[in-house]
Parts: sequence; C-alpha cells; structure tokens
Amino acid sequence: MAFVIRRDAGLYGYERALGRAGFDLVAGADEAGRGACAGPLVAAAVILPHRPIEGLADSKKLTERSRERLYGIIVAKAVAWSAVRVEPAECDHLGMHVANLAALRRAVALLDVRPDFVLTDGFGVDGLGAPSLAMWKGDAVAASVAAASIVAKVTRDRVMTAYATDHPTYAFDVHKGYCTELHQSELDAQGPCAIHRRKWDNVRRTIRLERP
Repeated sequence: MAFVIRRDAGLYGYERALGRAGFDLVAGADEAGRGACAGPLVAAAVILPHRPIEGLADSKKLTERSRERLYGIIVAKAVAWSAVRVEPAECDHLGMHVANLAALRRAVALLDVRPDFVLTDGFGVDGLGAPSLAMWKGDAVAASVAAASIVAKVTRDRVMTAYATDHPTYAFDVHKGYCTELHQSELDAQGPCAIHRRKWDNVRRTIRLERP
C-alpha cells in the first residue's frame, strides 16, 4: 500500500492520508515505562475523532499539567481508547521487548471499535488484527500515536504516584520508577521492593548488597 504525506501535512497528515486510502478508523498505539526499572509497562491505543484536538503533541514535549488536560479530552472524545498494564514480574519473565509487543497487542485488542489500520511507535508489531505501519518517532508525527502516548504516560504516572504511598522511601512519585540518581541511591540503601524489575542489572546487584 502506498500513500503520500505532504511535509506540511501536520500531526494529522497520516490519519488523513489513510482516510483517503479507505482506512477510516486509524488507531495509534504507544507505551510508557519501557525504560523504567520499577513499576508496570503501560500501553495504550486510541482511535481519534476526525475533528482535531487542539494542543495534541508527543507526551514527552508536554508539561504534566498539559498531559493531564489532554488526557481528559482524549478519553472523552475518542472513538475508542484503551490502556493495559504489564506488571513487573511479567516484564521480567518475558523480557522488555516481548512484553512491549504483548502490551501493544493487548491495547489494540481491547478497543471497543475495531480499527481499519494501526500506527505504532518505533517498531512493527504483528498480530494486531489490522494492517499496520511502524513509525520512527510516531508520537511526534502522527496524532493517534501522540494521543496514545499521552494516555499511556498519564495512566502510568498515576500508578507510580499511588505506589509512592505504599513505598514512600523510594519517591516513586518523583522519578516514576526510572533509573535516576535519587532512585538508585534508595535501591542501594534498601534493596528492591515488590514493584522493581529484578532482571535489570542495577536492581539485581542491589539484592546482594550487604546493609547495616
């Protein structure tokens, strides 16, 4: 299948081009938390309405406040949306790449409306039940993938903020489980807690540390 995207087409260019090719319902899929060493991997899928959502952008380029605002608009206006979690133990069991693929498949499968086409961020995903296209930096160039990135990011950030109550010394509400200096210092001092991914080298080595 071939279709043309103009350089000035904007964030909705891929969805419009696919619509002209007969793919009316385009889902975007993306994940959050792949690079974290604690907490779940979260994947989301979104089918956007044809009317553009103002201010939509890659979640990494937005402030927390903007992401929260757009999350509310996306879930209210989307034709369909879903978000799924892959817990740390399953991430360890599958490995992160396989877990990522599984999460994206689950997110698309859980959509209430079956998409005609799926756009994924970064790499191809088979078994989606529809034609698909992998896009380099898809969350920055395709509206539906940007929307999915926001839903995944906000969902995961809320999960990690809630975990901060259960495990207050790790400051999960600050670093969200990513491998920051603050996070590593707490790991070195205490060892991992229940939501750490134990296959990660920086986590595994702290299990064997001697502590006072």
